[in-house]
Amino acid sequence: MSDDFVALAGFVALFLLMLLRVPVGMAMGLVGVTGYSYLVGSGPALKLVGQTSMRTVTDYTFGVLPMFMLMGALVSVSGVSRELFRAANAFVGHRRGGLGFATVVACGGFAAICGSSVATAATFSTVAYPEMRRYGYPASFATGVIAAGGTLGAMLPPSTVLAVYGIITQQDIGKLFMAGILPGLLAMAMYIGTIALLVRLRPNLLPAHEPLPTSERLAAAREVWAPLALFVFVIGGLYGGFFTPTEAGGVGAGGAFILGLARGKLPGHKIKEALLQATRTAAAVFTVLIGALLFGYFLTVTQTPQKLTALLTGMGLGRYGVLALIMVMYLILGCLMDAMAMIILTIPIIFPVVTQLGFDPIWFGVIIVMTVELGLIHPPVGMNVFVIKSVVKEVSFTTIFKGVIPFVLTDILRLVILIAFPMIALYLPERMG
Repeated sequence: MSDDFVALAGFVALFLLMLLRVPVGMAMGLVGVTGYSYLVGSGPALKLVGQTSMRTVTDYTFGVLPMFMLMGALVSVSGVSRELFRAANAFVGHRRGGLGFATVVACGGFAAICGSSVATAATFSTVAYPEMRRYGYPASFATGVIAAGGTLGAMLPPSTVLAVYGIITQQDIGKLFMAGILPGLLAMAMYIGTIALLVRLRPNLLPAHEPLPTSERLAAAREVWAPLALFVFVIGGLYGGFFTPTEAGGVGAGGAFILGLARGKLPGHKIKEALLQATRTAAAVFTVLIGALLFGYFLTVTQTPQKLTALLTGMGLGRYGVLALIMVMYLILGCLMDAMAMIILTIPIIFPVVTQLGFDPIWFGVIIVMTVELGLIHPPVGMNVFVIKSVVKEVSFTTIFKGVIPFVLTDILRLVILIAFPMIALYLPERMG
């Protein structure tokens, strides 16, 4: 049996296992070990399982993941999301569509210290959705804004998806975090612009209400000093070269813990909840990582990445034609699996193609994470939409997708802008200390 046929059989088996609801990490590990065993031998394959598992969970570089996950969990359980939403709402909530503006800004702020799209979408489904409905916002608009705002979690640092991309491709994680800042801010600005355009085109769609007194605005603003200080300290340290990404994760987790205690927001049961949440998430990510590495060894033996590189570069589509093909693939995969699984499964195969075509690997990381996140909200099956539906049970999928469509179009335009102007993503990384 040829190596090509074995590789094809491996991919078929992988997708069959995922259709049978086998966890992605387990499926990749099982197929990878089985394929490697068939081609190389059972002895080396079993040794590979032990070595890969131990090396992954003890690697210092990989420590960036559980540290930032713990930071996000501590921030999440201490009620920062509500404080951010209240502060944003205090200043812009009275405008027509203002609660939408507030949700986007609060999602961006929460994402910048949480790093997870799913967590951002789930959190604001409980924080922002009831408020928008209370003031008479349509359910489709409210859920659409939350779904779109949730995608900021993978772009703004510290993004766990960008960190995993950096680990797999051996790129500087600090530079990847910096590369996500301006595109993330551009995303927030374009989402706010989309809401403003909707208000202009349909003035009666969204309500306005009386502004809050100045004293209440200042009180709401004072509540957000802690998350703002934490973000500036961690990202400033990274940008200035004072911390490595792993050290920044440790400093961020420690800072979130100290600030939570100092503000009386972290009683014992909340600390336990944060530790359990971070441990479960980290265990899930490391399971997928180990599975992906085992699957990657199998692909290396079959020389699949090299053959795919030769195939795509020889198709005569040009650099941007191949890039468009890759992005379409990610949009389709976005209907089937979450962002982390997509990145871990596909980047070892796709990355050699990208480097062969001469694209900047830092810029490509931002582009591909944006494409993956777009896949999580676009019809017919957006994973973020399922998360919102699980929290807001009374709203139908059709209603949520109706509200998401304007933001999907905005995301496509943003991708075009970033492809046309790579310096938006590369400006900050090139100026790092």
